[in-house]
Amino acid sequence: MKVAFIGLGVMGFPMAGHLAEAGHAMTVFNRSPEKALRWVAEHGGDAPATVAKACAGAEVVALCVGNDDDVREVVAQALPVMAPGGVVVDHTTTSAVVAREMAALAAGGGRAFVDAPVSGGQAGAENGQLTIMCGGTTEAFATVEPVIGAYAKATRLMGGAGSGQLTKMVNQVCIAGLLQGLAEGLDFARRAGLDPQDVYEAISKGAAQSWQMDNRWKTMSQGQFDFGFAVDWMRKDLGLVLDEAGRNGAALAATALVDGFYAEVQDMGGRRWDTSSLVARLDKPR
Repeated sequence: MKVAFIGLGVMGFPMAGHLAEAGHAMTVFNRSPEKALRWVAEHGGDAPATVAKACAGAEVVALCVGNDDDVREVVAQALPVMAPGGVVVDHTTTSAVVAREMAALAAGGGRAFVDAPVSGGQAGAENGQLTIMCGGTTEAFATVEPVIGAYAKATRLMGGAGSGQLTKMVNQVCIAGLLQGLAEGLDFARRAGLDPQDVYEAISKGAAQSWQMDNRWKTMSQGQFDFGFAVDWMRKDLGLVLDEAGRNGAALAATALVDGFYAEVQDMGGRRWDTSSLVARLDKPR
């Protein structure tokens, strides 16, 4: 298919690369043109100077940008020029409100919009192993599912517009709680005089096991946080979660508490540290 990919950050760059490898005719755009030119040098395709030129005639426009306003700006430029019946698939983590807004805007112009936030981080994007939760019509999802399958290990339509974003919010609530639990468990183990690796070997095959434990316990115990999903990004996501909870009445006391702990990590200079850096705020004498 003719596909445009907008936003070539640490996630978008490899995701667009998988689309090129799958044989799609690609155009790309990034606000920093050098990234787009580097992508074309590696993968071929074209890197026009504007979003509108990149999206002209595209059957699918995929985007992975920063926030709600970025999505609004890109979609406003893409919809008038993409192919009739084309689909915008948005991998940005945004509010469910903007997803519904963009779906209505697309439908009014004879196109479709699928909100499709991802889980799996930079490694998942690079390895084509992302989990993608989608919101939109069944017809639009059927169009984009084989396309985004180039970088997904699992995709699922969760419901109408906004449902993908709401599911991603659940994902972030669960991750935040898990990481705080790991941080406290590791801190407790150290203060009790236990060897962290021995503790991991003892408990990681039982009920305490999780992806976060398997992939972050060792680096947390070594104070290594210069990789993975950044604290700034998690705070953005948790802000969306807490805003939505204010609308739907969900009680998220623990999530709000962990969000405050992440604010402390930011104050420590950890804005770009991995989210497992919650343990750093505990790693001091008391």
